[in-house]
Amino acid sequence: MNIDVISISLVLLQQMCVYLVVAYLLSRTPLFIPLTHVTIRLPQKAACYVIFSLFCMMGTILGMPVIHAIANTPAIGAVLGGLLGGPAVGLAVGVTGGLHRYSLGGSFALAAALGIVAQGILGGLVHRHLIRRGKIKTLLDPVKAGLLTFIGVIIELIIDLLVAKPFWDTLHTVSLIAVPELIANSVGAAMFMVILLDRRELIERQSSVFSAKALKIAARADGVLRTGFNQENSMRVARIIYEETGVGAVAITDRERILAFIGIGDDHHVPGRPIISVQTKQAIANNQVLYADGNEEAYQCSIDPHCPLGSSLVIPLAGEDNSVIGAIKLYEPKTKLFSTINRALGEGIAKLLSSQILAGRYEQQKVLLAQSEIKLLHAQVNPHFLFNALNTISAVTCDDPEKARDLIGHLSTFFRKNLKRASEQASLADEIEHVSAYLQIELARFSDQLSVEIDIPDELRSVCLPAFSLQPVVENAIKHGTSQLLRPGLIRISARSDGHDLVLDVEDNAGLYERGPSGSGLGMNLVDRRIKNRYGNTYGVSVAHGRDVFTRVTIRVPLEVIPA
Repeated sequence: MNIDVISISLVLLQQMCVYLVVAYLLSRTPLFIPLTHVTIRLPQKAACYVIFSLFCMMGTILGMPVIHAIANTPAIGAVLGGLLGGPAVGLAVGVTGGLHRYSLGGSFALAAALGIVAQGILGGLVHRHLIRRGKIKTLLDPVKAGLLTFIGVIIELIIDLLVAKPFWDTLHTVSLIAVPELIANSVGAAMFMVILLDRRELIERQSSVFSAKALKIAARADGVLRTGFNQENSMRVARIIYEETGVGAVAITDRERILAFIGIGDDHHVPGRPIISVQTKQAIANNQVLYADGNEEAYQCSIDPHCPLGSSLVIPLAGEDNSVIGAIKLYEPKTKLFSTINRALGEGIAKLLSSQILAGRYEQQKVLLAQSEIKLLHAQVNPHFLFNALNTISAVTCDDPEKARDLIGHLSTFFRKNLKRASEQASLADEIEHVSAYLQIELARFSDQLSVEIDIPDELRSVCLPAFSLQPVVENAIKHGTSQLLRPGLIRISARSDGHDLVLDVEDNAGLYERGPSGSGLGMNLVDRRIKNRYGNTYGVSVAHGRDVFTRVTIRVPLEVIPA
C-alpha cells in the first residue's frame, strides 16, 4: 500500500509541475493581469472564471486513474477561483469543473463533481469573510491558499465516502489517493499563488520604474520647449531623454527636418538635415506611432546602410487640433532589443513634449495679444490726443511761453512713458506719473473748467499692475464725462488696499456713463480683459454711477509689489 501511495504521489507531483509550468507561462501574458489583484468588477470576474475553470478541467485531465477514481488536482482551480473571484465565481468554476469531471464517468463521478463544487463554494465563502473583515491583502497569501485547498480536498474525500458506492471499495480508493491529493493540491495552490504574487511584483516594479523615469524626465524637461520648438531647445530635451531612458539614440524632428539627434549614429544623423526616413514621414503624415524592430517590421537607416542602429520607435508630436508638428524617435542598436518600458515611455514623453510646445505657443500668443492690445490703446489715444495737445500748446505759446514750455515737457513725458510699455508691468507710481503728464495737458486745454484730485498713499506706490491700465480709464472719464459738462468738471483718482487687493478709483462728477460696450469705451474694455486674463475673473474693472451725479470706475488687482 505504501508503495502505491508513493507512486501516486510522485505522479501527481509530476503532473502538478506540468500544471504550474503552464500557469507560469500564462502568467507572462496579459491574461493573468486580472488575477494579480482581488477581482471586483465584472470583466475581471469573467476573466477569473474562464482562467480557473480551464485550470480546474486541466487538473482533472492530467489526473491519474486509480481503480474507479481519478487522483487529480482540480481543487487548485476551484478553491483559488472562489478565493480570488468571490462566491459567484467560485460556484461557477466549481459547477464547470464538476460537470467536466462528471462527464468522464466512473463510480466516483458524482461524488467528485460535488466535491469540486464544494471546493469552489469554500473558496468563495472565505473570500467574502476576509473582505468583510477588511483583510483583502491576505487573500493572496500562499500559506492561506495552501491550507484552504487542503481543507477543500478533505471535504472532497468526505463526500467521496458518503456518496460513492460500495463503501468499502470507496474507502480503499480514498486511502490510496488521500495523501497524494492533499500534498499535490495544497502545494500546487500555494505555488500557484506564489506565481501570481511574482507576476504582480513584476508589474509593480515595472510601473515603478516607468513612473520614476517619467517623473524625472518631466522634471528635467519642464518648460524647455515652452520658449520655442527650435533646434537648441530640442537638443536639450533629446539629451535629457537619452540620459534617462538609456536607449541607443534619440531624435526630435519637426515636419521637415531633424532638429536634434543624440547617441549612436550621430556622425551621419545630423541636425538640420531634411527628413528622408520612410517611417518618420509615414508617422507624421498619418499621425500614428510606428515601431520598426528590424524583424517583423523591417528597419534600415535611410542615410547610411552600415548604421549600427537596428530598430526605431517613431511617435508623432501633436499640436493644435491634434495636427502633427513633428516627431520624437527612439533608437536601439542591432545588438539590443527595445524594452517594453521604453516603448510605453516614448509615447508618454511625446505627450509631455506636445503639451509643452502647445503651452509655449499659447503663452507666446498671449504675449503677442497683450502687446497688440497695448499698441491698439496707443493708436486710439495718440492721434486725437496729440492733435488736441498741439492745438492747446499753440494757443498758449504767444500769451504764456513759460506755460507752453511746461506743456511740451509734459507731452514729452507722456509719450516717453508710452514708449516704455513693453514689459507689460508697471508700478502704481509710474502709472500715476504717466496719467499726471496726460492730465496737465487736459487741464491746460479745459482751463478752469476741469480740476483734478489725486490721493495715492506712499505705501501703495510700489504696487504693480498691468502697464497702461490707468490712463485709458482717466481719458474715458474726461472724454465721455467732464468734457460734456456745462459746469466745471472734477476728476478724483484714489488708491486703497482691500485685504490682499489694490483698489483704484477714478471718479468724475458728470454721471453720464451708459452701460454696454459703446458706453464703457474700447480702452476700458481692453484694460478689463487684460487684467482678467492675467489675474482671473475676480479682478478687473467695474463701474458704479449715479445719473448726472457721478461715475466711478474701480480697478481691482492683486496687491503685488514690484521687486526692487
